[in-house]
Amino acid sequence: MLVQSCIAGETIVNLVASVERGIREEKLAPGEKLPPIRTVASHLGVSPATVAGAYRQLQQRGFLVSQGRRGTAVSARPPLGLIAAPIRVRDGIVDCATGNPDRRLLPDLDAALKAVRREQTLYDADPNHPDLVRLGVAMFRENGIETDGISIVNGSLDGIERALAEVLRPGDRVAVEDPCFTGVLDLIRSRGLVPVPVEVDQSGIVPQSLREALALKPGALIVTPRAQNPTGAAFTAERIGELKGILAEFPELYVIEDDYVGAVSGVPYHGLFDSGRPRWAVVRSLCKALGPDLRIALVAGDAQTLANIQGRQVLGVRWVSHLLQDMAVYYLRDPQTLERLNDARDLYTQRRDALVKALQERGIAAWGRAGFNVWVPVPEEASVAQQLLQAGWMVTPGERFRLQSPPAIRVTTASLEESEAERLADAIAACLQNERGRVASV
Repeated sequence: MLVQSCIAGETIVNLVASVERGIREEKLAPGEKLPPIRTVASHLGVSPATVAGAYRQLQQRGFLVSQGRRGTAVSARPPLGLIAAPIRVRDGIVDCATGNPDRRLLPDLDAALKAVRREQTLYDADPNHPDLVRLGVAMFRENGIETDGISIVNGSLDGIERALAEVLRPGDRVAVEDPCFTGVLDLIRSRGLVPVPVEVDQSGIVPQSLREALALKPGALIVTPRAQNPTGAAFTAERIGELKGILAEFPELYVIEDDYVGAVSGVPYHGLFDSGRPRWAVVRSLCKALGPDLRIALVAGDAQTLANIQGRQVLGVRWVSHLLQDMAVYYLRDPQTLERLNDARDLYTQRRDALVKALQERGIAAWGRAGFNVWVPVPEEASVAQQLLQAGWMVTPGERFRLQSPPAIRVTTASLEESEAERLADAIAACLQNERGRVASV
């Protein structure tokens, strides 16, 4: 009855507003079941069609999820929950949670700012900087991705959203990695799409799990070819061969790759690019390598995908800031910046590998082949994360990334000094020993 009391009104608009208010005021919790349509209709004295319309709108906007015969529930991460305050790291706590690159390894801003041209850009300018387009096309072709042009967007998620927008409709399924980056999960749920989990191991998505997911006929597949967040997985050439064999049986599937770490991932690019596929996109962000405030990602794709992205931009933001595009061009041409990126790549790799090695030496399973993150399976996420915080380490519980995969914590090693890896591994080992002792005493 408490849930039902949060649903009020006689019109679709009022019903939608009441449920949103209940979620915002935390009277309706994530995962909580809503009453059946006919029950609500009878209680409010309205038609079942009105309630069904409200539920449908809320699903399309990511507030509710349909669970088939099990009914309708509040989304695990409704859009209102995304307005949370940023994580604050207390003094004396080592931040292994926020997922940032190491500020000390980012390129210098001064030289790039001085290189930006002085004249203003007007509305009739080309939305995409011609030099950045040429550099982007050459970058993709170096990895065997043949594309005649690119689109320039505001980061990876912007590129993924624009790629999906013209192809999928609310209620369509999207195959995603499990565990998966929270931003991708939030994005597809906010568009009313349904995530279909695909198991991940250290070589990327698992072939048999992909085959099972594709049997449910998703309209798109979103994958991370390297530095997968949160697990640090990366495709191998052997795994790519297996996956391409499966995908060849589903030529109409829209395949989107999120190469969000790119140049500093620490491993070569192996991707699912197939020029014979009608719909495909590879999104490569510059934000992790050059800085999060440089909101730029480059999108290679089939002609229709690129046309859709650019057409939608014209209707909205029109273009990515030309000042940022000028800075990106400077960085991608500057020998000192490129050398700095190589050094950053090597240091990120050393830091990640140091923690994985230290954990394995203590008999603790840990994933992390590329990028900034190490994934550590644990019996109980919240308890381990809280114990680590008390010991001076902030990590991220894995619940927010998981669909069906087992519990784990994500440890971001981007700024973790190699000398700290041993101490953190000791702290994790102590937490796991405490958990085993707690379970044994129950």
